[in-house]
Amino acid sequence: MSLLSAVGDPVRWSVLERLADGPRCVCDLRAHVPVAPNLLSYHLKVLRDARLVTTSRRGRWVDYTLAEDAHERLVAALPTVGRVSLQEVS
Repeated sequence: MSLLSAVGDPVRWSVLERLADGPRCVCDLRAHVPVAPNLLSYHLKVLRDARLVTTSRRGRWVDYTLAEDAHERLVAALPTVGRVSLQEVS
């Protein structure tokens, strides 16, 4: 799955928006993303496989965090059609 396909789903985008505010435990994500737990697990796996989120275990809970390079990778994945380079402006 491509990076843009991974973020193109509204549920996964919701998760990324939530994680933009900082790390979240899966229990917090469940409370704010209105899907069944097994479906949320699937979407989190897609985001992990795309290396957009990282995980850490805290007891029986799993905390999710945006990957350090997630923003840069997403910007780089966007199409360049219509972008104006600084060289073209000067």
